[in-house]
Amino acid sequence: MRQALLRWLPQILLLALLALLLGWLGHNVLENMRERGIRAGFGFLLEPAGFEIGESLFDYDASLPLWRAFLTGVMNTLRVALPASVIATLLGTLIGLGRLARHPVPRRLCGMLVETLRNIPLLLQLLMCYFALTSLLPDAADAISPLPGSFLSKSGLFLPAWHCTPQCGWDMPQVAGFGIEGGWSLTPEYLAVLIALSLYSAVFIAEIVRGGILSVSSGQIAAGNALGLTRLQVLWHITLPLALRAIVPALTNQYLNLTKNSSLAVAIGYPELVSVANTALNQSGRAFECIVVVMAVYLSLSLITAALMNLYNARVALRGAA
Repeated sequence: MRQALLRWLPQILLLALLALLLGWLGHNVLENMRERGIRAGFGFLLEPAGFEIGESLFDYDASLPLWRAFLTGVMNTLRVALPASVIATLLGTLIGLGRLARHPVPRRLCGMLVETLRNIPLLLQLLMCYFALTSLLPDAADAISPLPGSFLSKSGLFLPAWHCTPQCGWDMPQVAGFGIEGGWSLTPEYLAVLIALSLYSAVFIAEIVRGGILSVSSGQIAAGNALGLTRLQVLWHITLPLALRAIVPALTNQYLNLTKNSSLAVAIGYPELVSVANTALNQSGRAFECIVVVMAVYLSLSLITAALMNLYNARVALRGAA
């Protein structure tokens, strides 16, 4: 217990010192703003927002407090960052394995994909996805149906939705006139951000996976082959568990980057945190406070992500050592 306290004491003191420093700087900035007649403080978050938000996971209107608008922006950020992280991880793992394939065709195709996507700025990929969805797809009246019960058009993707009401059942979307009614809709702005973030992050994760697998010693693989395991069994039971010790730390950085890169969605009008903050800044004139809120949210999300990944990394290291 005493050794653990001594190990954590320097970090606790450093965090306390950092908090005091930030508090002192914030206090001085607010005092200087008040002396110059500039309104300061975070009380404006309790005032009515005065603006609408195009997409939200829960009920929101302009009469609600401004903090609810910021909360809606945070939820919209998580709404795109979390599924993009899952898609990027699965896709990146497949691409990384493809780069290690024995057959030259999948190996070269995956290599071309990695070299292409990671060398094109994410903002350009985001704009390309958005313009493709809003220009190349048909109008809602002529929507295509990629899967039974779903429709894809310039208006977005419409999927069947399950309603937990006294009359439980599936709400199926259907073309009605010049639009699509019913179901669960995903706007083209959301789809563009999701696709661009997933693809851009996937190619970096692919290189992380490839490097992690190559870090496993050939002796471990030879031992698996000697036991009569198939190549897939060797990959699943030996190579990947050992490679995770090298993959997880680098993967944490990619998840952090993905969450922060979601702020580029402001370029196409998706109402994530930065977009909501910009509107709130223009409405209230509280530039310093809005920037502080955005910084605090991204810092909190980054710390939570890093903490969760560190816990998982500790479990992977222990399992690999065993």
